[in-house]
Amino acid sequence: MRYIEPHAHMVSRVTDDYATMAAAGCRAICEPAFWAGFDRSSVDGFFDYFCQLTEHEPRRAAQFGLPHFCWLCLNPKEAENLTLAEEVLAIIPSFLDRPNVLGIGEIGLNKNSRHEVAVLEKHIDLAVRHRQMILIHTPHLEDKWKGTRLILDCLKQNPGVDPSRVIIDHVEEHTVDLVLDAGFWAGITLYPTSKCSPARAIDMIEIYGTQRLWLNCACDWGQSDPLAVPKTALEMKRRGHSETAIDRLIYQNPRRFLGQNPKFRIDETACENPSDAAEK
Repeated sequence: MRYIEPHAHMVSRVTDDYATMAAAGCRAICEPAFWAGFDRSSVDGFFDYFCQLTEHEPRRAAQFGLPHFCWLCLNPKEAENLTLAEEVLAIIPSFLDRPNVLGIGEIGLNKNSRHEVAVLEKHIDLAVRHRQMILIHTPHLEDKWKGTRLILDCLKQNPGVDPSRVIIDHVEEHTVDLVLDAGFWAGITLYPTSKCSPARAIDMIEIYGTQRLWLNCACDWGQSDPLAVPKTALEMKRRGHSETAIDRLIYQNPRRFLGQNPKFRIDETACENPSDAAEK
């Protein structure tokens, strides 16, 4: 089995997770900028975090033959501080040329507040001006449908947005059709407490197909599983899905979307023997 993990917060994971992901067939890891579990107090904290995503994590992943890519932004959980948001947005362009940066993300909404919407619009404008791809975070649980509609409205209001270069993540049964019908990519997140179980994810795939869809684990400092994607692939196989269909969903689809950025390159000879890569 081969797969790409398109959404994992590896700064909050131990190095052993890289080893187990490589052994499970992972060929690349993509890490969106994320909330640290607490609100950062200054732009300097974000500067250091962006350095961590673009300098340290790629070296840690490379020990196991895994290319590491990232996305940059101010997370919507920290968007209520508009002064800090403006300061963070001002430093992001200086990082966009770094070799593992794929675009702006994960931006979006948390509580669907006015400040969150304002900062989301500024992030979208930044991405359009710098011709960056976009990765979107949709709110949790009861706010998800409303938040998804607000996000779609913000995207549609900016004439520079190309839906084929935007993925809206954490979709569920009541939002996946909104995203796909609008022409955007959709991410199904396999997370045990606030997002989708493998069974629910596979049900959605059986209803909506695999076009413009990917699976991700979004593993972070909370209760989460860095191997959620390959485990779900095994469940798909048990339910009768072909290896070709599984490969399309967990490898070819993220490679197709992410490959719109020329920085995203995978060495097909890498990780042929992950245990050997880990020993080097």
